[in-house]
Amino acid sequence: MTSRNWVKLFLSTLLVGGLTTGVVGFIVRWKEFESIFVPFDFLEIVSVLLWLMGVGLIFSILSQMGFFAYLTIHRFGLGIFKSRSLWNAVQVFLTLFVLFDLVYFRYSAFAIEGESIMPYIGIALFILAVAILVASIKVKLTNKDAFIPAVFFMVVVTTIEWVPVLRVNEQSWVYLMIFPLLVCNAYQLLILHKLNEKSQVQRQQISSKKPSK
Repeated sequence: MTSRNWVKLFLSTLLVGGLTTGVVGFIVRWKEFESIFVPFDFLEIVSVLLWLMGVGLIFSILSQMGFFAYLTIHRFGLGIFKSRSLWNAVQVFLTLFVLFDLVYFRYSAFAIEGESIMPYIGIALFILAVAILVASIKVKLTNKDAFIPAVFFMVVVTTIEWVPVLRVNEQSWVYLMIFPLLVCNAYQLLILHKLNEKSQVQRQQISSKKPSK
């Protein structure tokens, strides 16, 4: 990817993260912010929106760090295991392991006596459903080999990025963070091949303009 397209990806993902957190923040923390809407306080609403978008920029940066870390790990995985099918099997195993941990360890650590495990299962299934949806779109845009890596990225990497809030387990922050992470990760995953294609075209154009020796 050319530096121009990398900057484009960086800035556009920042925008996606900021806007998503701004919208989601008012929804998941409505009880905290309801008082600024009734009565309507324009300056206070703008202030809160800017704060939420600032938080969203942090989430976006975490998402981008995770994305580029995964691209590196994916290349290492293909090189170490020598076989795409073997590396895919490893990714499937790790995805299932993370989903199990997301349910079992969170329930063991934070559930109060008599609390149902279903909400913990529900959020894991939600993340898996989003991952499968994004992976299916990625396959249509590229090829079938992209499905398992896309699911792995959307489940495993998103969960790792989510860990700081999961450890605190404050419900409003749990939901405030997961939606922007999913949106930012999906956005980067789905736009990557387009930016790579543009970068290739730009390199060819630059090469064709170079004077021949």
